[in-house]
Amino acid sequence: MKTLELLAPAKDLECGMAAIDSGADAVYIGASHFGARAAAGNSTDDIACLCDYAHQFGAKVHVTVNTIIYDKELDETMALVRRLAAIGVDALLVQDMGLLSLIREEQLPISLHASTQCDTRTADKVRWLQRQGFERAVLARELSAEEIKDIHDAVPDMELEVFVHGALCVSYSGICYASQHCFGRSANRGECAQFCRLKFDLKDADGRVIEHGRHLLSLKDMCQIDNLGALAAAGACAFKIEGRLKDAGYVKNVVSAYSQKLNEIIEQKPEEYCRESIGKVRYFFTPSLRKTFNRGYTTYFLNGRQPDIFSPDTPKALGEFVGHVKEVRRDSFNVAGTAAFANGDGLCFINAEHELEGFRVNRAVGNRLYPFKMPHGIKAGVGLYRNNDQAFEKVLGGKTSERRIPVVLTFGTTDGGFSLRATLPEDIREHFSMLAGCAGHATAVFGHQEARKPQRENIERQLAKLGTTIFEAETIDIIGNADRYFIPSSLLAELRRSAIDDLKEKMQKSAFWKAQTDTSHYKETSSGKDISLTWQPEYSQFPYLYNISNQEAVRFYEEEGGKDIRQAFEIKEPKEPLVMQCRHCLRYSLGYCVRRGGKRPQWHEPLSLQLPDGRRFRLEFKCDECQMNIYAE
Repeated sequence: MKTLELLAPAKDLECGMAAIDSGADAVYIGASHFGARAAAGNSTDDIACLCDYAHQFGAKVHVTVNTIIYDKELDETMALVRRLAAIGVDALLVQDMGLLSLIREEQLPISLHASTQCDTRTADKVRWLQRQGFERAVLARELSAEEIKDIHDAVPDMELEVFVHGALCVSYSGICYASQHCFGRSANRGECAQFCRLKFDLKDADGRVIEHGRHLLSLKDMCQIDNLGALAAAGACAFKIEGRLKDAGYVKNVVSAYSQKLNEIIEQKPEEYCRESIGKVRYFFTPSLRKTFNRGYTTYFLNGRQPDIFSPDTPKALGEFVGHVKEVRRDSFNVAGTAAFANGDGLCFINAEHELEGFRVNRAVGNRLYPFKMPHGIKAGVGLYRNNDQAFEKVLGGKTSERRIPVVLTFGTTDGGFSLRATLPEDIREHFSMLAGCAGHATAVFGHQEARKPQRENIERQLAKLGTTIFEAETIDIIGNADRYFIPSSLLAELRRSAIDDLKEKMQKSAFWKAQTDTSHYKETSSGKDISLTWQPEYSQFPYLYNISNQEAVRFYEEEGGKDIRQAFEIKEPKEPLVMQCRHCLRYSLGYCVRRGGKRPQWHEPLSLQLPDGRRFRLEFKCDECQMNIYAE
């Protein structure tokens, strides 16, 4: 049976616990340094607390140590990695092969996942990563379901993790150098300045402006909630939600939506799939992906190239569509639609200049809205979006879910008193063999006295009081005539506490509750010299794409048979460099891909993108690879 893992982002401890409560099977979080989100660091103490909380449910904690590392930082990074292994972290996400080499030499008891910054697009790359000791590869976001299946079929024993929700980088992750080139802020060092969200002019070789002041590299957000079944069938085992800078409300909403969808898939195919962790989640709200931060949604390349994947008018969140403006007055307007509004809602629209214009609702009277200040570009017929729903945010600010592990309680008599046994349901014990022998036992000495009134109802009520624990009573069985005897409620409470404590202790001692400690994946590694190190054609032409930033990485690639080892872009920037590789293609998105039925362009190539300050970037359309390369001029 295949286990499915819902992997959630955690900006901090609060977000991580909210993700677990909402149904996540794992969370990924940044440590104090060297994660690919410099603004989302956490202490090892907080990560240890998160591990303790997650492991109760068999959920895992992955830590991102996925930046490139400089020589002077290697000792500090390894010290951090050792601390993370010691506190029970389940996996590390790694990009830097020098760091991998050091971890492998020490055989630290922790699983290694190849970060999406490793630019993993092919079965050859996945096979090579596996030979280096990685147990999982986080695939490039740009892959289709068919390409994922081809990789899985070629390397069936490698775990494949795919992104399913959140912001999209226009360049393949790990080989974007635009932020470093323009602003001295490296995406490979966790400091991306979001170059791809800027405005550009698109010009041809004659200087003619084809598009003026548009966000031509800004993609919509990914949403694969309706494609989880297809991804699982293709071979993905872990479904990753992007958003390590998002707050707890975002995490609660998105994780809840995806967890419920995964449960539906498993209910349809119970013999084929199960969840990676345990615990039933009770929800106190209805999640809505339309109401949370989004730039509009796309399935990206899951089903092949699609025409509507970018958002050229704005890089900001539109939110949910709530209707069209019907009639405008001096200080108010009304909306044609069924949406309900509240004072303080944030609304926005695209104005006649293709700019996003936003405003706050001061007062809502039915569908007539009175803004704090009437927006300049509002007019009848304009489509209206809500990017801040006050009522929904209030819901997310409260308790939205509760996660409990079901238990079976069996109450009976002994020669001198009573007994209680606490076990996990059969389906959990079948799916998680390490829990099969876990059972909590408790006994109490108390004389058997015939009760004057039936005891069953009180026994069930007292034993079910598990509210302060992580458990809930799924079934309470009373053996024989155990309910014919009088038993004080205080004694039932003591039996309940003792049996549950015993069960929890047994679970804590089992492999289920502990982090990965097997190091066999290091011993099985072998050289990948029989596999070409040229993952894509550009790697030969631009060796800095390997992101080699320390001497350990140099040594690693030399041992792997690397021929032309160059320093990382961040250390030595070449002239007119390739700064992005994109599957997003402006020829296609603007309707001029002749190969796919588009119009024949009238412009003269090469095309270039130009920032308002005059800096230019040449476009190269690699039609044989169905790819757009971007070069700094």
